[in-house]
Amino acid sequence: MRKVIVIGGGLAGLVTSICLRKAGLPVTLIEKKTYPFHRVCGEYISNEVCGFLERLQIFPDHVRPSLITRLQITSVNGKSAFLPLDMGGFGLSRFEMDYFMYQKAVDMGVEFILQSQAGAVRFEENKFLVDIEGASSMEAEVVVGAFGKRSRLDKQMGRRFLVKRSPYIGVKYHIQYDQHPDDLIALHNFKNGYCGINKIEEDKYNLCYLSARSNLSKSSDISDMEDHILSQNPHLKRIFTEAKFLFERPEVINEISFETKESVDQHVLMCGDAAGMITPLCGNGMAMAIRSAKTLSGEIINYFHNHHSREKLESNYGQRWRVLFERRLWAGRQIQKLFGSEHASNLAVLIARRSRFIADFLIKQTHGEAF
Repeated sequence: MRKVIVIGGGLAGLVTSICLRKAGLPVTLIEKKTYPFHRVCGEYISNEVCGFLERLQIFPDHVRPSLITRLQITSVNGKSAFLPLDMGGFGLSRFEMDYFMYQKAVDMGVEFILQSQAGAVRFEENKFLVDIEGASSMEAEVVVGAFGKRSRLDKQMGRRFLVKRSPYIGVKYHIQYDQHPDDLIALHNFKNGYCGINKIEEDKYNLCYLSARSNLSKSSDISDMEDHILSQNPHLKRIFTEAKFLFERPEVINEISFETKESVDQHVLMCGDAAGMITPLCGNGMAMAIRSAKTLSGEIINYFHNHHSREKLESNYGQRWRVLFERRLWAGRQIQKLFGSEHASNLAVLIARRSRFIADFLIKQTHGEAF
């Protein structure tokens, strides 16, 4: 029987695995794809994570991530405001970042099962049985769910957040666009959605947007939606007209949910987006994934090294997760109401222009402290 199985090889799963291996625990990670690969993600991360990543020696500074110090907000009709980001952050593609961490994890002895999916997870007699499609089942003492925004496992487990259908889709491109300042992350509103753009590594920029599915249903395809809905914002029209798009087709994910999730579900310890997803406009999902992995791995290490009960492991993690993230997730959902319509986005720009105090307060509600 394995000590720990981690399902999902994104930031949360990789960082959890690395932390556990550093503590001497054997870890098996199941990932349905093969590294490196792209993910739908804003690819901006706040500097709250830098000290932690550097101590673990998993900060990929060799890739030269961009340094981001300013935020721009534009309304549906193109009104604009600029704000400084006191903590700041950096831009780096998941293609590069996840692959770098994967290589580090391999070097440390994490066992990877790639191009495989966990079909079901069952908890019986104080242990887990993890069914793997096309392979033998595995037993484990602890299972970490790091399978992202939405997974077939969520459905198999009957997780409650699935009861309410999500109205959102996410779309991501990498582009070349020399009209965007390197130190700026911009959030451009359009009808029933918003789009972020920031520099990542080399001369590339991430362009990622969240849209109501109703926008797509009114369009013949994604390109048509971008031409007729996103491009109503003049800033976005200029980007879609002048930028060089580097993907043959966009990365797309459906049914993105910001509903409340459980950090522990049927004894599976959820991490990253599987435990709760912050609205993308807050630009901090990657930082939250890393911090939740640090928190969870610490509790798992205590469980094995100090002979804690499973009940105490689950209770401690659930409590710590709520303290760290519950308010941030709530704040993100409230701030999202200022985006996606002409009236609300104009109000957001007005607040940013007229009251630096309020704007700074709202930004800080979605960011954590350095750790």
